[in-house]
Amino acid sequence: MTDYDLTNNEKKVLLALNELETAELKDIVEISDLNSDASMQAAFLLEEKGLAEVVEESFELYGLSEEGKEYAESGLPERQIIDKISGETPLEDLRALFSPQLVGIATGWLLKKKWAKIEDGILIPVGDAPIGRDEEIISDLYENSLESNTSDPAFELPPEIASDKVVSDLLKRKLLEKEEYTTRNILITAAGKAYADQGIEITEEIAQITPELLKSDDWENKYYRPYKVQKPVKPIYGAKTHPYQRLIDQMRQIFLEMGFTEIKGDIIQSSFWNFDALFQPQDHPAREMQDTFHLETRSETPEKYADKIRAVHENGGETGSCGWGGRWSSDIAEKNVLRTHTTSVTVKYLADNPVGPVKAFCIDRAYRRETIDPTHTPEFEQLEGVVMDKDMSFADLLGFLKEFYNRMGFEEVRFRPGYFPYTEPSVEPEVWIDGLGWVELGGAGVFRKEVTTPLGITEPVLAWGLGVSRVAMLKLGLKDLRELYQSDIDWLRKSEIGKGI
Repeated sequence: MTDYDLTNNEKKVLLALNELETAELKDIVEISDLNSDASMQAAFLLEEKGLAEVVEESFELYGLSEEGKEYAESGLPERQIIDKISGETPLEDLRALFSPQLVGIATGWLLKKKWAKIEDGILIPVGDAPIGRDEEIISDLYENSLESNTSDPAFELPPEIASDKVVSDLLKRKLLEKEEYTTRNILITAAGKAYADQGIEITEEIAQITPELLKSDDWENKYYRPYKVQKPVKPIYGAKTHPYQRLIDQMRQIFLEMGFTEIKGDIIQSSFWNFDALFQPQDHPAREMQDTFHLETRSETPEKYADKIRAVHENGGETGSCGWGGRWSSDIAEKNVLRTHTTSVTVKYLADNPVGPVKAFCIDRAYRRETIDPTHTPEFEQLEGVVMDKDMSFADLLGFLKEFYNRMGFEEVRFRPGYFPYTEPSVEPEVWIDGLGWVELGGAGVFRKEVTTPLGITEPVLAWGLGVSRVAMLKLGLKDLRELYQSDIDWLRKSEIGKGI
């Protein structure tokens, strides 16, 4: 072993250890004139070379919380009450003597410790109430804290006490605070002592070559810190698009390549376009508060379509349908909502472009009053598409969907019958996922005449709505939808471009 196998920091720490043989970090810092981080790093490097040994010891320190200190002086709530009463006492009287919060805490522990029982709102003492282990521990910690004369004392409890259930209960009651500490002792090994006894010379180290150094006359005589080519390099993560956004961009690109036009619409929609124009009855459960975000604002019902939509809902209008019956209300149709689906955007686009051919899609956010769980969020992305042209058929719809899912990487696609208020026939596309089986990914169908006729549309309209987030969960291998929206920088950094999407 040569003198150049060690850095100067390692040499300083080894010299300090040779003098002390075993030491705490603070002792090495004092002798070596290095800071704590540099000293500890050098110690670990010496350990790798067998010249030193780092011995770690972990232990737990306990101290009283502010509430614990208060009870150490005045007694635990159950002790305060049991010492105050001499017999049966109504709980109402106790609440007059003590705070309702203290009485609430105390009664639970009086029953648990079997110091009392409660019958018809009356607290009845039962037997004796000896000093418990919890009271002894609080008292001991409090007395030690007074002797230590520190503002935030903490002490190590004997293992047999620290493992006691009483300590666990005190921690749950937030009367005790626990902190875990790790101490490190650094020892010099026989090999390290033998090396240090040979004599260690600390010379100038050069860690970085500069132009000024190369211009000097004696650069060849300097000692350069050697590079460790075997040491793993620090990973570098390049900038990249969020995985979810990459998936959305991929979907957008597929439809653009298939000849579709992307459309956009307002987040705030009137109930007319969000529900009524899609032949959803005005008493449909989807309109209720648990499903829809209703707003205080209103929008006028389009005069061009109002009478025809009214007729379709009440008696079927010119479609041959019997409608929903009852009376259609323009007042309900004028109420604004946060769009519950992007179908409101596509149906409005069709109303503005009633003559085909039309091939349009929309990828945007929709809003529903959903309880947040692994598969639901109040905000979610939806992919909506429509195709309108003469001679379009249900078979064409299945072909469009199968082509889209195949391009998304799903090889096996099937369709099963479904029901939606505004399409007939309707289907739910499913894809095969290894380990999960068949998974449903949206809904589709041919718009009913009750939707198209009032808008002046005479050609067939194929329509579909697909859950983007559900596709993302499958493509990215996620089990919880919320992971798409959490700022997990480690997951974002390690997500592979091209994997799944």
